[in-house]
Amino acid sequence: MLFRDRLDAAGRLAAALAPYRGCNPLVLAIPRGAVPIGAALAQALDGELDVVLVHKLSSRWNPEYAIGAIDEGGRAFVSDPEADDAAWLAAEKARRLDELRRRRALYSGGAAGADPQGRVVIVVDDGLATGATMLAALHAVRARRPQKLVCAVPVAAPSSLERVRPYADELVCLHAPADFQAVGQFFARFGQVEDDEVVDCLRRHRGRDGDDGACGRKPVPG
Repeated sequence: MLFRDRLDAAGRLAAALAPYRGCNPLVLAIPRGAVPIGAALAQALDGELDVVLVHKLSSRWNPEYAIGAIDEGGRAFVSDPEADDAAWLAAEKARRLDELRRRRALYSGGAAGADPQGRVVIVVDDGLATGATMLAALHAVRARRPQKLVCAVPVAAPSSLERVRPYADELVCLHAPADFQAVGQFFARFGQVEDDEVVDCLRRHRGRDGDDGACGRKPVPG
């Protein structure tokens, strides 16, 4: 399965999540790449959009390799504690927590995020590689007592999907190929999402008044 872009993936996810339309689900997107997907999902499901702020913890030897993740409350999930020494891990946590605080101020003006308590919450990312970031997001949301916690992704490594499955009440994944190497492998267009596009997505959704709900510079695919 190959997605044209993130909005194509969002349309297909919206079809799979259609039963939640009408129950005002809270769609929490993991910045930055999942925010255009989350915005399109929230529009399609007549839900509310916000972000769940988590950041991967990188290995000192390879910044692309996630050894865990941290949420904006400082709760860390470390999937590979042997990968780095304690001093590096402490410094990495502090760096990433500072970045999450910066993002909350930028995305929400410092205001608290939407409250998941008692609601159907759909946590969305643009794919699962190691799954560490999604695990941190699910832990963070679960601690705030949602009615139901749904994990939704277009594509995932099969092993990561199985790691994440116990932490969600429902798992929706469109494609879990055995030859998974990277999320971008399954998108024809997979450009980096910048902060200004995230802010635009959130602003447009919060102020929807009959526009098409598209955010950034990308049109909603037909």
